[in-house]
Amino acid sequence: MILLLLLFATAAQAATIHTDFEGGRMGRVEEVAKDHFRLHVIGQTDQAGRNRQASWYYFRADGARGRTLTFDLVDLAGEYNYQPNRGAITRDTPPYISFDQKSWQAIDDAQYDETGPSMRFRVSLGTKQDRVWIAHVPPYTNANLQVLLRDVSRLPYVRVESLGQTPQKRDIPLLTIGEGKKVIWLMFRQHAWEAGSSWTGEGAIRFLTSNEPEAVAIRKGVIVKIMPMCDPDGVANGGVRFNAAGYDLNRNWDIDDPAKMPEIAAQKKAIYGWLDAGNRIDAFVTVHNTETNEYLAGPPDRTKKTRPLLERFHEYWMAGKTFAPSSPEPRVEPETTTSGMAGRMNVVQGLYAARQVPGFLIEMRIAKHPKLGGARPNIADRMLAGREMVTALWKALND
Repeated sequence: MILLLLLFATAAQAATIHTDFEGGRMGRVEEVAKDHFRLHVIGQTDQAGRNRQASWYYFRADGARGRTLTFDLVDLAGEYNYQPNRGAITRDTPPYISFDQKSWQAIDDAQYDETGPSMRFRVSLGTKQDRVWIAHVPPYTNANLQVLLRDVSRLPYVRVESLGQTPQKRDIPLLTIGEGKKVIWLMFRQHAWEAGSSWTGEGAIRFLTSNEPEAVAIRKGVIVKIMPMCDPDGVANGGVRFNAAGYDLNRNWDIDDPAKMPEIAAQKKAIYGWLDAGNRIDAFVTVHNTETNEYLAGPPDRTKKTRPLLERFHEYWMAGKTFAPSSPEPRVEPETTTSGMAGRMNVVQGLYAARQVPGFLIEMRIAKHPKLGGARPNIADRMLAGREMVTALWKALND
């Protein structure tokens, strides 16, 4: 009888929601009914209280062994480049779940309500599963990066250094790989929510530091400078796209404010210092994620000098398994994201305006991917994308 009472008491306990781990983020949690939760996505706004984006959540549900949990995500509407929208969480971007915080799978049967907007989804746990992690996309944290840096920093052809520190005293890392004459700069994770960017970066780094013949050939022919984590504070805190002072780290490249944007100041110092020392930059690439779009864009080059490289890069990568551009032609960035306003140049626009650096911006979709049979990208797909991206750029530079 005592055993039966204990079993009944355990079964009757409510599941609990937690975000007390790196990258964890969720707003107010309402228990609508037993095993049914209404979750308010926090979102984030810029320094002026504008451009709200609710494109990151990451939480864990405990104490739900053998049960089915129902979740409603609300407070999704936002604004992008001063234009209102229904938010980044849509019917095309249902959650990912994990039972071990390592392997992630996309949920395919979430229900999206445009009137809210809101999203409802259910997660069933087996009799041996007591907790589940849920996130917008498979997370990549500073802890993941530290494992990567530990693995590659021991290699003789890799140098790891710090460009400076964030407001919360985290290092902004820079890797240098290779010894050739040509020079590539790669930038990842300017926006904290874009974890797929970091998985792509890890794929590129793992490939470049491998003993595969193609990787060895690239290392002999090129120097690759890599900024793998541009917003470590945002990643740690479960941020979206703004730093601790509210500034977008892929805007504001046309202004200088080391106090409010130390991340951009440190990155500029490294890039401009490299050029001022008489070194070259043959290509600069920044990698991002977006919802349903996918494209490669070149700098705002009116002379079209960089156009051949852009087209070759686009063609080579498109021939692979991981890049499915929304348009058959690459894009060219405008001179600024918001005409008439200061602090609105992204890194590609800013570097080209200041130093005519041939910069390229990549957006990779998080929704269903045409080259994956309609599936959503997983970690392995992003890792392969990093390899294919580097290989395509290397071929384009050598044509």
